[in-house]
Amino acid sequence: MSTTQTTDTKAFKRALNHSDNYHRKGFGHEAEVAGAMQTEYQSSLIQLIREQGYQLTRGEVTLHLAESFGFCWGVERAVAMAYETRQHFPTETIWITNEIIHNPGVNDRLREMGVKFIEVIEGAKDFSVVGQGDVVILPAFGASVSEMQLLNDRGCTIVDTTCPWVSKVWNSVEKHKKHDYTSIIHGKYKHEETVATSSFAGKYLVVLNLEQAQYVADYILHGGDRSEFLAKFAHAHSADFNPDIDLVRVGVANQTTMLKSETEALGKLFEHTMLQKYGPIELNQHFMSFNTICDATQERQDAMFGLVDKTLDLMIVIGGFNSSNTTHLQEIAIERGIPSYHIDSSDRILSADCIEHKPLGAAITQTEHWLPAGKLNVGITSGASTPDKAVEAVMEKILAFKTQ
Repeated sequence: MSTTQTTDTKAFKRALNHSDNYHRKGFGHEAEVAGAMQTEYQSSLIQLIREQGYQLTRGEVTLHLAESFGFCWGVERAVAMAYETRQHFPTETIWITNEIIHNPGVNDRLREMGVKFIEVIEGAKDFSVVGQGDVVILPAFGASVSEMQLLNDRGCTIVDTTCPWVSKVWNSVEKHKKHDYTSIIHGKYKHEETVATSSFAGKYLVVLNLEQAQYVADYILHGGDRSEFLAKFAHAHSADFNPDIDLVRVGVANQTTMLKSETEALGKLFEHTMLQKYGPIELNQHFMSFNTICDATQERQDAMFGLVDKTLDLMIVIGGFNSSNTTHLQEIAIERGIPSYHIDSSDRILSADCIEHKPLGAAITQTEHWLPAGKLNVGITSGASTPDKAVEAVMEKILAFKTQ
């Protein structure tokens, strides 16, 4: 996972911020872009349901909408900036280093606008196609330091749509590095955001869940087999990582889309571990933590907990299959035992008898008889990268099946 990068990432970012070829704000086309986005992504049906207390009954079906769902501010900002970039550079070649957000419909719309996406070949992005003077958009998840260096050296115009919440995490791992703490990052080591975050860290270790975190905590307290440790976290740590040395001082950070409760539990686990090993007087010399949980992620998860407290017959979770925050919403429904279907668009609803969906941790599959007969209470939510129009299309399809 490690990449060659500038030693002083903070100085590089500061220099980039002062470059005429680097843009973190729009280009003055906000009004035109706002109109286009409202037409393409907003929904009058969603607005009606909000006004009716997030509930709509038609015939035998009642739809219960989460009180916080869909596009977050950071995602809306990233998409708007991409639209503005196309408008501001009508003839230039424009690239995106990754999906702008994890939503297939939005990414396809950008392709229709002539925006190109960097291909991944054998696990690596192929930047050879990017020419000097091309415009390159960095997505909401951010980009690694090495990618930004490459684009800057090539003389590209860089439009950085990185979510400010992600930038906040980068600042946290920079502080870990400055004070010689190893960053323990709660996230998925292959996820674009975590790849970017780790590139700003010094020493780092990525842990996926509490099970992995407990393994690390036990190693801190009791030691263990270093080879086994490194094999367990292959590709999820910095170069030359040594758990016997690099876990003496740790700071906790997270991928912003992880499950809030798990991130909090993970932070407390490492705080208690260092307290047990070094005592209260020395704790601050061995543990550092900042609140880097994204407000929007937290709000959507809190709303999902409120939704699953209702009496529901089934749950529909809408969002990209590679969307981490959407997956965690799905987890909440599954933990409550509610039949739940994660779909990325209304096209996955093949008929009233068959739905194509992605079960948690499994491949896309089809389920028959997913929509029971008779009275039905359906919970609906969507990930932070899902526009209201996509949610509306799912609702309309369910209502059409139940009111025929």
